[in-house]
Amino acid sequence: MSRITPLILATALFMENMDSTVIATSLAAIARDIGTDPISLKLALTAYLVALAIFIPISSWMADRFGARNVFRVAMIVFVLGSIACAFSNSLFAFVGARFLQGMGGALMTPVARLVLVRSTPRHDLVNAMAWLTIPGLIGPIVGPPFGGFLTTYLSWHWIFLINVPIGVLGVALVSRFLPETMRNAPRRIDFKGFALAGPAFALFAFGTSVISLPALPPLIGVMATIMGIALAFLYARHALSTEFPLFDLRLLRFPFFRSAVVAGTFFRLGQGAIPFLFPLMLQLSFGYTPFQSGMITFAGAVGAIIAKFLANGVFKRMGFRTALALSTGISACGLLAMGLYTPQTAVALIVCVLVFVGFWQSIFWTGSNAFVFADIDDKDAGQANVMSQVSTQLSIALGVALGGGILEASNAVRGGGLALEDFHLAFYILSGMCLISTVLFLRLPKNAGHQLQAH
Repeated sequence: MSRITPLILATALFMENMDSTVIATSLAAIARDIGTDPISLKLALTAYLVALAIFIPISSWMADRFGARNVFRVAMIVFVLGSIACAFSNSLFAFVGARFLQGMGGALMTPVARLVLVRSTPRHDLVNAMAWLTIPGLIGPIVGPPFGGFLTTYLSWHWIFLINVPIGVLGVALVSRFLPETMRNAPRRIDFKGFALAGPAFALFAFGTSVISLPALPPLIGVMATIMGIALAFLYARHALSTEFPLFDLRLLRFPFFRSAVVAGTFFRLGQGAIPFLFPLMLQLSFGYTPFQSGMITFAGAVGAIIAKFLANGVFKRMGFRTALALSTGISACGLLAMGLYTPQTAVALIVCVLVFVGFWQSIFWTGSNAFVFADIDDKDAGQANVMSQVSTQLSIALGVALGGGILEASNAVRGGGLALEDFHLAFYILSGMCLISTVLFLRLPKNAGHQLQAH
């Protein structure tokens, strides 16, 4: 497969990763400007992730029905329109709606890109192909925090979304010019009943868990939304197990490696998902840093991540998937624990060094887990496996944001007197414990797990 294909596909990852890391350093400024508090903006982060979870399940069907290139192109346009809407938002709810529109575009970009690679890449070369796909996407996190912090500090936060416009236009042009139309499978009948059950289930559950403790809404609204989401999820599970072609097939969980990747990966993301939300806020609200200063610190993790992309294949060949995944999640849990120990007196050089080291191993996990999902999956089920893994990824990250914000709010409510450093520390301690569960689960894998993903 030509190297230009994953590089072009990575334009979408560049926009998404740039956007997510840019907004992380600008939450406090956005909150002040639109008249809300920084913790309430977790609803905007969750809205984006919920949109991903709702629309990712139909990404494979749309790629087969309308062609991957066409879907990819339209998705980029929708993402750019959502970015423009974010820049012109003047209230919390307008900003949440604009982020949801962005998520609709993102829901189709990344899964379709992964599907193109999975369908055109031999299994033994999949880790390497995934690495090539994500290398340009990692430039976004490297540039995003300092650039977004600079724009927010010296110009305006609105520009952090408007920069997506020229990137998106360039991506659409490259896709139209260079990306060939891939072979389509015959699109199977779409599960409209499943979509009607699963979409609201994801949305209500994530919305409910995010707003239970928001001061702007009565807690009862969050509790009722969460209960309704769980009830709809139960109804979907019953429907999916009795339908020949469900929206996403829960029966794939019978494959042990796939099941381990989803379940253990969920605990990892529950711990790690809140970092882009909590860490920049701690640096700005408790350490007194400007958005630019916090961005210059947080981008260090992306430096380690991009180094890992060049070494990931060798790491998995040398260690095997079980050891590499367990080690990477364990080190990531220690990184969260370290964040709970930082104070304004901690040397910035120490924080940066830890971020680079932990970022390296976080990237090893993401590269390996993206491939390990397909370790015992047949080609005919690759689309469904891709959809299920992407949905579980976005939902668990959304729940991680909700969990981190909820711990912060609960700690502040018990202690009183406004957000303090100890509130952030408690959140990082609990999230570290969640992440460590994934390490235990990966250690239970057989020693040769994922050997079919490596060339012999």
